[in-house]
Amino acid sequence: MNAHEPSLTASPGLPKSNEGDPVFAEPWQAEAFAMTVRLHEKGVFSWSEWAEALSHELYKPGRRADASDYFDCWVAALSRLVTELSITSQDNLDQLTRSWQRAAEATPHGRPILLENDPER
Repeated sequence: MNAHEPSLTASPGLPKSNEGDPVFAEPWQAEAFAMTVRLHEKGVFSWSEWAEALSHELYKPGRRADASDYFDCWVAALSRLVTELSITSQDNLDQLTRSWQRAAEATPHGRPILLENDPER
């Protein structure tokens, strides 16, 4: 990470604890955050690229007034960024999303959702 760039934890609107640490309502939110941080650390995209992508999603019309869709915006920004940078294709993301949904439906309550649980895999 460039010493002149702010940390990803400085993202506008990121839910934080009283101590300033990110907080997540669901495990998938923490995973999306961790993936973004890791890709940034590996130099896949800069802070300014990330900030622009996230800002684009956060300021779209139709956002929930209570900002409960913040991490939906986060995932949309990450998805858009990795397709724009040709890390993956939109088709591949769509296929993985459908596979994940099938795996979630096939996974017994309380068990981890794994792509291997997709009955079509």
